[in-house]
This record gives sequence, structure tokens and C-alpha cells, in this order.
Amino acid sequence: MKILEVSRYKSNFADHQLPFVTEQGESLRALGCEVEYFLVRGNYLRAVKALKQKIRACQPDIVHAHFGLSAITAELQSIVPVVTTFHNGETLNWHVNLLTSLFSLRAKHVVYVAQHIHDLVYFKAKKFSIIPCGVNMDDCHIMDQAAARQQLGFEDGVKYILFGGGFSNLRKNYAILRDAVERIEQASWVPVEGGERCGNIVCLEMKGLSRAECVLRMNACDLFALPSHSEGSPQTLKEAMACNCPILATDIADVSTLLGDLSGHYILRNPRKTHERWDADEKSLDEMVVLLQEALHFKERTNGRERIIEMGLSNTQVAERLMAIYESIV
Repeated sequence: MKILEVSRYKSNFADHQLPFVTEQGESLRALGCEVEYFLVRGNYLRAVKALKQKIRACQPDIVHAHFGLSAITAELQSIVPVVTTFHNGETLNWHVNLLTSLFSLRAKHVVYVAQHIHDLVYFKAKKFSIIPCGVNMDDCHIMDQAAARQQLGFEDGVKYILFGGGFSNLRKNYAILRDAVERIEQASWVPVEGGERCGNIVCLEMKGLSRAECVLRMNACDLFALPSHSEGSPQTLKEAMACNCPILATDIADVSTLLGDLSGHYILRNPRKTHERWDADEKSLDEMVVLLQEALHFKERTNGRERIIEMGLSNTQVAERLMAIYESIV
């Protein structure tokens, strides 16, 4: 079977597309599919002509489009059946939600990476699946924590927190983590390589790091923190789970489903009582401080990797589910 993966051109990535799109395609290739890629540049409507030319050249059995706007380009051709994946950005404003969910009705099958995305879209596909993006279990390998800390030059007696994004990304909400650390340590912040330090706690950001560098830090750090305001099905959190790193995250998207009730997983209450968005109330910082203290006193590693496999979220397992969808359409 031949699959053509369609997604948006991204200038800030080596292969110009998001890593999880590439990894999903390569996992399908490992199962025997022929996989090619088409990147939408510029105007989504104008890209339809180029996509049709690509389809005629490579003759795919299925076009699989990632993200609703790129999917519009795919759904405006009628040569090959389309599978569309929604990743969350489609629901963040009403006009994109309206447009992309309406066009998704033209797809043969729609994949939502989390249940809340299906719940939020205005027009819901009749044939759909809830399938989070998978984790590359080979890349997200487990290392001895002491060896990883030594490799990174971590100090003894210092707690290291890996923040799941860049400090400046407001959606990732570094502010509440920083305030909680400051409340615990009651010290001034000083810059360190890759982050900043307050007393005996160092916060490191993931911005600008390669996959291998992120994995090394997930193995070395005492905690992975993702106090985001919104997410789809957070890939970095699943990767931290695959490294058995303790985790503290806000209760949004499918975080509570992913983390379950495993020891070493801490979930910050959502005042909005919804999985669409997290915003603090007057109790949130106090609750964050308590959870952060508990998390930093947790001296073991988790069973997150085993849970990823049990949930069928390795790249191979996800690719097998996609293959079943493709075969049902063809």
C-alpha cells in the first residue's frame, strides 16, 4: 500500500515537517507501506494543484493529511481517498474549527488525537477514531539516571526539572512552575546553561534541543513538568513517560488518561473542569507547590514506559491501527 502524508511546511525543522509526522510515516514504512510526503507551502487553496500533480506522479492508495488546514488542501482533490488527523490547533478559534471540521466531512476517516478534540469540533465525522500520536520507543530509551546526570555534569544534591517547552512559550505556562519553585526555595534566580536556578532547584527548557538531547535530560532529571494551558495529546509528556521520568502536569487534554494513577505521576487540578483549557484560580499555586514538593521528594523512576506499551501508544502499535483504517477504506 502506498501512503502520501500531507502536512504544513515547517522551516524550523531539518526535514521541514513536524517530527511526529515523519515518525508516523516511517513506522508505516516499517510495516511494508510505501510512504511519500507532500508539504503545503503558502496558500492552502493554491497548493491543491501541486498536490494533484504529486498524486498523479506517485499514485498513492491513501492521502493522509495532518492538521485541519492542510487537510483542506487534501480534501479538495477527489482523485484519492483522504484520512485526516486533527491535532488540537483546529479547535483553538471558532473560524478554523468551523472551516476545518466542515471540510473533514469529505474525508473517508478522521483521526482525533484526543477525545476532547472530537468533543470540541463543530462538525463531527461519522467514521472516526481516537488515536494519539505514537512514541518512538527506540529513541526514547531508558538510561541509568546517575550515568545520565554525570554525562550532563549535574551537581549532587541539586534537583533538576525539565520543562516541556521553551520558557517564553506562554501556552506552556512556565510562570506557575517558576512561582512554585520560588515559593519552595525562597531564593533569587540565576541563569545556568540551558535554563535557570533558584536555590537547589534547576529548571531546564527544551527549546532548541535535539531528540537525543531531550531524551538524555528526561533520563537525568528528577522531574518533567508540563503545566500547560492547552495541549492536544502532548508528545513530550509521552516521551518522558517512555523514559520513566516522574511527571507533573496540568489536567488538560488526555493527560489524566495518559498518566493514570501511577506512582511518580502528579496532576494539577483543573479549575475549569474541562480538558480544553487550564487556567489558574486562587488555589492553584498553593496546590502546585504541594505537588512539586511531593514530586521532588519522589526518589524512584516510574513505570511510564510500560504504560505507554499497555495503552498501545508505541509508534509501531499506532501504525498498525492506521493500517487497519487504510485497509478498510481501500
